[in-house]
Amino acid sequence: MYSARSQHRLRISATIAVLVCWLAPAAVSAEGLSDTEQKIVVSVDQYFDESIKLLRRVVNINSGTFNLKGVRKVGRIFHKELAALGFDTRWIPMPDSVQRAGHLFAYRRGNQGKKVLLIGHLDTVFEKDSPFQRFKLHDSTATGPGVNDMKGGDVAILVALKALHGLGLLENTTIIVALHGDEEEPGRPTAVSRRDIIAAARECDVALGFEGGIAGTGTVARRGISGWRLAVAGIRGHSSAVFGKEYGSGAVYEAARILTAFHEEVRGEEYLTFNPGVILGGTDVRFDPSTLRGTAFGKTNVIAQSVLVRGDLRFISEEQRERARARMRAIVDRNLPGTSATISFTDSYPAMAPTEGNYALLGLYDQVSRDLGFGPIKAYDPAGRGAADVSFVASFVDCLDGLGVEGEGSHSISEDLDLRSLTSATQRAAVLIYRLTR
Repeated sequence: MYSARSQHRLRISATIAVLVCWLAPAAVSAEGLSDTEQKIVVSVDQYFDESIKLLRRVVNINSGTFNLKGVRKVGRIFHKELAALGFDTRWIPMPDSVQRAGHLFAYRRGNQGKKVLLIGHLDTVFEKDSPFQRFKLHDSTATGPGVNDMKGGDVAILVALKALHGLGLLENTTIIVALHGDEEEPGRPTAVSRRDIIAAARECDVALGFEGGIAGTGTVARRGISGWRLAVAGIRGHSSAVFGKEYGSGAVYEAARILTAFHEEVRGEEYLTFNPGVILGGTDVRFDPSTLRGTAFGKTNVIAQSVLVRGDLRFISEEQRERARARMRAIVDRNLPGTSATISFTDSYPAMAPTEGNYALLGLYDQVSRDLGFGPIKAYDPAGRGAADVSFVASFVDCLDGLGVEGEGSHSISEDLDLRSLTSATQRAAVLIYRLTR
């Protein structure tokens, strides 16, 4: 008789075997591909079992952005895999002041075709205290922390390169792989934490981002993101005197006024959003930006003395960002009696504009998808996507993002991956990289 563990392994092996049989015929029958591209497709299929095993391994290592050891551990796995493909592979540490694990970069340099930058990240939003920690395989899906955002995308990058390497198709190409350790919460200043990817982009012609895919789409534009910090002060006093000349309205009412005015007066432009994600108010508030945790103390019979609000601002262009900031500052300056307020902004991700070059890349990706038999690819609405590392290089090279695996529930404890997309995303990526580097 088999043990419970052995039976579990047998079920997993059976599931993988069924998926391999299910996926392979579609790949082999794909039309519009050269003989070499057909070989690439078959090679990707042959790595499916290995892909699942690698994905399980890295998902089961907690690599929340602030778990520096965990991020480095995942990085070491990809470091070894990329080095085996002939890449000059380097771990780039961050200064202690940045408080991040660092990044994995891997380089191949040659003279053939376009020079390509492939972008992923090693960290997830799930820290060590999250209840969501383990990879689980289901009939046609897998669940786990970061399974689609974006360890599945990282595996797609690696397996696409493995397929090309196995056929000798990486020779004399320039390909740089950038896997950041802090995409979910970039280290500050970004001039330091994103210095290396900008340098890499300056060497390349094209950047491909492997954030989670959305069926039938590619991403030619992403909104930028800026942080904002609102600090409100009131006069502490007995609650019975609130609204009076001596004490005024207090910090909580002033914060409520400001946030309501943001909602009513700044909201409305296409692609512009601003979200107050954290608010603390009372007699005394404390917030640690390095851990994103805070405390507040106050009493119901004491007028609130302090309020702190932190949020983000998302925008499609630098001009839109500046308009929104100006309106928010004007609102903050209209204080209730007995209160004062200040707002400050910090730049995080720039916007990725929908350029002609990005649309040309989308056209190439669309043709690859059609030739593989997967159907057309259209541009995805940037309102539906968050910020990503590709935006840091968008002013230097033509970019396309959203080439990763497909799934649901990203950033939630129900995050999953459609296993069929692990093969389709990898095949698209491998053929696209091949065509770009010819």
